[in-house]
Amino acid sequence: MTLFKKSKRRKKVIVVGLDGVPHSMLMNLAKTGVMSTVARLIDTGKLHRLKASLPEISAVSWTNFMTGTNPGTHGIFGFTDFKPGSYDLRIPNFLDVKVDTIWDTLGHKGLKSIVINQPSTFPARRINGVMISGFVAVDLSRSVFPQSYFNELERMGYQIDVDTAKVTENPSLLWPELSKSLASHQKALNYFWEQDWDFFEFVITGTDRLHHFLWSAYQDKSHPQHQAFLDFYQQIDRIISKILNSMKKMEEEEESFFLLSDHGFTGIVQEVYLNAWLEKEGFLSFTATTPRSLQDISHKSVAFALDPSRIYLNLENKFPNGRVKKEDKKELKEKIAEKLLKLEYNGQKVIRQVFKAEEIYKGKYTSKGPDLVVVSEPGFDLKGSIKKKEIFGRSYLQGMHTWDDAFFLAAEDFGENLAIEQLANIIMKKLK
Repeated sequence: MTLFKKSKRRKKVIVVGLDGVPHSMLMNLAKTGVMSTVARLIDTGKLHRLKASLPEISAVSWTNFMTGTNPGTHGIFGFTDFKPGSYDLRIPNFLDVKVDTIWDTLGHKGLKSIVINQPSTFPARRINGVMISGFVAVDLSRSVFPQSYFNELERMGYQIDVDTAKVTENPSLLWPELSKSLASHQKALNYFWEQDWDFFEFVITGTDRLHHFLWSAYQDKSHPQHQAFLDFYQQIDRIISKILNSMKKMEEEEESFFLLSDHGFTGIVQEVYLNAWLEKEGFLSFTATTPRSLQDISHKSVAFALDPSRIYLNLENKFPNGRVKKEDKKELKEKIAEKLLKLEYNGQKVIRQVFKAEEIYKGKYTSKGPDLVVVSEPGFDLKGSIKKKEIFGRSYLQGMHTWDDAFFLAAEDFGENLAIEQLANIIMKKLK
């Protein structure tokens, strides 16, 4: 006769994020044997094509993921935003997120999360567990909760991210920087894995940096750094394999493991400077020949752009020199969208789609965001610079983000047309 009922073992969930890895690339690296562990997961599970946020940048897409909502609800529309009633810019941070995250929700249920290198979580704030902020964290001491782990991270030489400023000046530093940051993140992974947790998340952001600086090394098999590119992904595949083996030792099923990216990637044909286009089309003008900021915008202007693809109408009662009346918004948005969709470069169509805010955002903060969000054809990287005079140009960057070529790899099939904000609920259901 059994006197004591055996307690049910707590289920665990593991999420690995690969920043900026496209569905098409992951499939290719799996098929060609570069990522053999991922190939096995694809064979036994389902690799979903995933839509990122709009705009398709990490600050917004990861916030969509962590909150299960869109910018109209969580309040983050980009890496920069306006100070209220001004053209002055500010950098939103984790404290500006208006709703609970996946880790907050789990914490309310008494479940503990360990989150390593999650972008858009600076400064780190209290969760039930451990939070180590990722990009754009600027100070390790404010990137750790609880603070008691700061000394341990310093001891292991934890480096938040690749020093992109150094790499821009000296491209030969890219590989040492990638190696150093990833090695330090692996040390943190090993250290915190041994602790008590229900939800574990580990994000690799060096993938995005590699793609921006050396996308051609992936596309061109004759590139002198092509093999180094593949070797980096083999290293990531080994990390995934190690995590899966550790799960097996814990008697956790692979159905509790999820792999995802926050946006896709492709090579750049041309950068497209939206403010130069708006100026040439008569929608925008400045009071200075060489504007220093949007404060130099003329009262004649009806629209302007912020990085990477956000167009704002110069609305009355919203901006100091605003002149667009509420009743004129619809017609003006349609006019800008119609003209943008006709933009070409050497006979190539540049703009794929122009979304109105009300089509893509839902929530009480929608009015604080852009009026239009532009999605380009692959290869045309949209920019919000106010200093460019020509519509098209190039910089040192080789790769650009894409919207609907992110991925979500899971043991189960969760259907087609998935968006990144749907994943939080899918993942949390595994911990019920």
